[in-house]
Amino acid sequence: MPTGVHLRDVRKQLFDAAERVLLRDGPSGLTSRAVTAEADVAKGVLHRHFADFDAFLAELVTDRIARVSDQGALLRAAAGTRTVAANLVDALAEVFDPVALALTSLVFFRDELRARVRGRGEGLPLLAEAREMLAGYLAEERALGRIAADADVESLGLSLVGAGHLVFAGRRRGTRPSGEELTKVVTTITADVVQRRLL
Repeated sequence: MPTGVHLRDVRKQLFDAAERVLLRDGPSGLTSRAVTAEADVAKGVLHRHFADFDAFLAELVTDRIARVSDQGALLRAAAGTRTVAANLVDALAEVFDPVALALTSLVFFRDELRARVRGRGEGLPLLAEAREMLAGYLAEERALGRIAADADVESLGLSLVGAGHLVFAGRRRGTRPSGEELTKVVTTITADVVQRRLL
């Protein structure tokens, strides 16, 4: 590896490699050796930049959580456009992309990793942030009068994330639910608050 490569570049190279390993081999195939081999760097490179492999994984998950936060800002900005269901379907499809699903499994099964990332709040990391993102969006729609004024956006966010996770995670690797299937789930969960906005 060339000398003088900036830490940020090495981190991105390792994170990208970890995502490729997750997509190809699943969470059980994600090891420090697999990551460095995929990144085509010496084995010691990862340990020069991270205290241990769990520290690397925690940073990988934290990086994905930051993406959820960025997505949340874009989703809140979309309030008032298209339909509530269409916005939620797109958000769930992005939240539960194959890498995020694999990382969620990793966090669920690795106690040490979960403990390192859990400091951000209650719930399973990644899913908790996704719930907050959806609740924040629904609060914007509530303020615009597009869902009922008494809508419990926290419970709706929880229901959407739980159902979305089941719909995406319960499939064979490499397959995704159809837009129609996702729309049915979203419209079922939000039907009451969308209909009651007119009352």
